[in-house]
Amino acid sequence: MADPDVKYMRRAIRQAERAAKLGEVPIGCVIVRDGVVVGRGYNRRNTDRTTLAHAELLAIDRASRKLGDWRLEGCTMYVTLEPCQMCSGAIVQSRIDRVVIGAMNPKAGCAGSILNILQEPRFNHQVEITRGVLEEECSLILKDFFRDLRVRVKEEKLSRAETDG
Repeated sequence: MADPDVKYMRRAIRQAERAAKLGEVPIGCVIVRDGVVVGRGYNRRNTDRTTLAHAELLAIDRASRKLGDWRLEGCTMYVTLEPCQMCSGAIVQSRIDRVVIGAMNPKAGCAGSILNILQEPRFNHQVEITRGVLEEECSLILKDFFRDLRVRVKEEKLSRAETDG
């Protein structure tokens, strides 16, 4: 049988792929309790036109609704990219037990890269962290997205220059 961390990270990657199809930064997340996915989400900031539409926040909201409680004790979050400060704060607030991270985010990550909000000892809750699960796949989907985005932006600039010229 496959490692459960790999199994659920693959599901998070599928969520990230859904974001990419919308033209969103491909970040995906699933929340699992007792072997059952209770919440899922993918980045929708541009689609929903809100700062709050991060994969983790959408998954937390869905898990809370499904479980009927804001406390997500006993849950593990699988996320393709290290959470930002906003999502890390929400993870602590929701009392999630464990976070499994695919790729780290040296520019904005708050689960060890810039800060480690998830394990800040002054908070009343700390989160267990597992890093690097399917890291290469999680990194590649982001690299491919941003490479393709740069190509599209360059093509649009050239097209505008030809039209304006």
